[in-house]
Amino acid sequence: MVTDFKESAIEIARQAGAFLRSRLNSTHEIDYKGEINLVTEADKISEEMITSKINHLFPDHDILAEEFTHTNRGSDFRWIIDPLDGTTNYTHGYPVFCVSIALQKLNEIILGIIYNPMLKEMFIAEKGEGCFLNGRKIHVSTTIKIAESFVATGFPYDIREDTQNNLNYFNEMIMKARAIRRAGSAALDLAYVAAGRFDGFWELKLNPWDTAAGWLMVEEAGGIVTDIRGKGYCLESPVILASNRRIHKEMMDVLNRASSIL
Repeated sequence: MVTDFKESAIEIARQAGAFLRSRLNSTHEIDYKGEINLVTEADKISEEMITSKINHLFPDHDILAEEFTHTNRGSDFRWIIDPLDGTTNYTHGYPVFCVSIALQKLNEIILGIIYNPMLKEMFIAEKGEGCFLNGRKIHVSTTIKIAESFVATGFPYDIREDTQNNLNYFNEMIMKARAIRRAGSAALDLAYVAAGRFDGFWELKLNPWDTAAGWLMVEEAGGIVTDIRGKGYCLESPVILASNRRIHKEMMDVLNRASSIL
């Protein structure tokens, strides 16, 4: 059954990604969900493309999408969708963004699709079946020391209003890791941990559509996902910490030291 869902989701993600790629350098209609939290017509059109196809193919399923589609039909299955992760990048013509689609059965993510249309990279994870990039099985990195690690993070949209804004964690981590990148797409960051491009990733105040697909990818690629205290991650967790397992304890120690400094 998951195979049927997977093939449909791959094609839907590819079509939405092709649309986003074609509109990257267009003039965008920008609305604001917050002072620096943007949404464009491309987000909305991409979401409509994705959700309309899912509703047609799987009319009994529930949907949770970032912009406006929240259906609750009482199904065991729920699609969790970010139609454009990296909207700020996209608005400025910065070509780092993706489409993220996950399928949840009851309380378990069973399928994750993340498509980077600029590089035509299709990341796919299926529960118990591993994680793949363009058909090739991928694994987390083998880095064993945080001093040699290449990690990623991001900052919440209320960074100007709330002191829980990741700056304390960033300042502590930058002194321990080899380098940190802040690329602007949490879904891609998680996919890149799964692919071994990043050794670890953490971020605060993410939503289910930011992490659902990537969470499964990291675990299926041999990594681990928790909160910063090492407790099991869930879609409502306020902080996510993902890594190759080998540096997880060191990353937790650094982040928790930053917490104790507050």
